[in-house]
Amino acid sequence: MDYIVLDMEWNQPWPGSPSSKKVLPVPIRGEIIQIGAVRVTEEQLVTDEFQVLIKPKYYRRLNRRVSKLTGIKEEQLREEGVPFPEAMEQFRAWCGDDIIFLTWGFDDIGILRENLQLFGLETEWTGRWYNAQMMFNAQTDGSTAQKALKTAMEIFEIEPSRPAHDALGDAYHTALICAMLDLRRGISEYGAALKSHENGFHGAEIPGCICRSVHRDYADKWAALSAMSGEENKCPHCGSRMLGSRWFAQPGKRYMDLATCPEHGKFLIRIRLSDQPDGTIRVSRLTYEATSEAAEAYARRAEKADPEDAQRTRRRRRRSKLPTAENKE
Repeated sequence: MDYIVLDMEWNQPWPGSPSSKKVLPVPIRGEIIQIGAVRVTEEQLVTDEFQVLIKPKYYRRLNRRVSKLTGIKEEQLREEGVPFPEAMEQFRAWCGDDIIFLTWGFDDIGILRENLQLFGLETEWTGRWYNAQMMFNAQTDGSTAQKALKTAMEIFEIEPSRPAHDALGDAYHTALICAMLDLRRGISEYGAALKSHENGFHGAEIPGCICRSVHRDYADKWAALSAMSGEENKCPHCGSRMLGSRWFAQPGKRYMDLATCPEHGKFLIRIRLSDQPDGTIRVSRLTYEATSEAAEAYARRAEKADPEDAQRTRRRRRRSKLPTAENKE
């Protein structure tokens, strides 16, 4: 049995662009453009490596922020990239059969499965997977907060020797961290570690969560909340715009709202706001069935709502919709 430490880079269309309005056969958070992986043996030795560039089929225009962050150029993808099905054939052959995937975070494996489904490929082979962040936290300071790869490297005194935001570079540094963990223990204790991780808000597949998405480049909190209540407030079943009720604030820049689709009923929306390096806002959005535990938590919070707090929320929403000097012209 081998551990496959996986990292990927993916492209996302610029908000409001024609590509962002494409209706795909399967919803995806991003189209994979680079895969990097490093094998760690059962004895926890870091061995061979794999990398491949992928020519995008659906989001062909490379988001300039993605290009700036990764250093990947459109021309490079056109000349060196291979179609996704071919890349997966190469990757699966390199991985072998008896494997466990390790990633640094929750996003990579979900996006890999989304892309596999988009191209009509099997996903079962990705079933054995763990977030190494959870193991790292459990075996170091016991915190529930996600740590950046750079922070974990500093804690383990690992000097960076590969470029950051490069799929293979990040996979290699993650593999060095994994080799210093007790992976068998980490797997055996993974359920408890995951449960303590803020109820899985950062992307863990907890009961009732039926849809996850990431949205970027909002000017401020109010623009993000407005978008989550407006054009991005879509029914997970039919894609129709839903009507929201009220955002309730939670610790850690998190909010929850109960939205209604005229055809499919109510859904709980939970979002988490985080700052991007350029000062704009990134939103992690989770959608739950109305019968989930998360939706019940919303109902309990709504029952305790302060009427004055509700008035303040309504005033803020009205202010966010007022025309500015720029859009009056």
